[in-house]
Amino acid sequence: MRFARTDLLEIAFIEEGPLEGWPVILAHGFPFDVHAYDEVAPLLVRKGARVIVPYLRGFGPTRFLSATTMRSGQQAALGRDMIDLLDALGIETAILAGYDWGGLSSCVASALWPERVTGLVSYAGYDIWDKKRARHACEPALEHVQWYQHLFQIERGRECLALYRRELCRMLWEQWSPNWKFDEATFQRTAISFDNPDFVDVVIHCYRFGFGTAEGDPALALLERRLDERPPISVPTVTLDGTQDPLKPGGTADHAPLFSGRHEHRVVECGHNMPLEAPEAFSAAILTIREWTSGIPNSN
Repeated sequence: MRFARTDLLEIAFIEEGPLEGWPVILAHGFPFDVHAYDEVAPLLVRKGARVIVPYLRGFGPTRFLSATTMRSGQQAALGRDMIDLLDALGIETAILAGYDWGGLSSCVASALWPERVTGLVSYAGYDIWDKKRARHACEPALEHVQWYQHLFQIERGRECLALYRRELCRMLWEQWSPNWKFDEATFQRTAISFDNPDFVDVVIHCYRFGFGTAEGDPALALLERRLDERPPISVPTVTLDGTQDPLKPGGTADHAPLFSGRHEHRVVECGHNMPLEAPEAFSAAILTIREWTSGIPNSN
């Protein structure tokens, strides 16, 4: 494990592959951690990649540098963390790939700082929060699946996450990936990351800010206004959907107009935790971006 210091965070990350390799940042989601990419990373390293897998803010050994920094989980903060990590590592551009919060952070970084992003792989399409839409109801079946987001809007939800974080997060794993049979060791390897002292605050703020029930960090207001405009993503992108993901019923093929650069959409037989359920398909999408942007065929 390595650490990189930004203005706000000491970001813990796993790194595999040669320093001179082509860089790719793999960003995990909630409630997951770097182990989501245990099977993806070696597939990329074999193709010459320098793979960097950070623990997002509020997860694992990543820490805020100051006790006074707002424990924000808003989308602009997550996206900026990706760019700050590149700066801390001296990497000019990289492929960004992620799902859930990792897809959100990668999409935000790609939309706001396209000059720093070689290409993007995003599970669940254009994953930037549509805060205006979030203020209105979805169909009841989707509201039911999003029960945890509603729970987190009240202090009872904060208490539930604090007291029962493992039980709650295991339930989400099971509900979101109904046909993926993970063992206890796999879950516990990740669940340690939920013991981060800022985990509850960051998670609660993420979902309250997304629903419009919590204020954001004033320092990020300008970036959030830009995201409210739903800026198109211009970098080369492969978007992915899982056929068994209850959070994305019907998939996200209709997001295509939000990608102004080269774009391909793929559908994979899996649930929400795609990197662990279908690592070959996830890595193949990244290798497609590599081929598009380097001209080097994947077979080489």
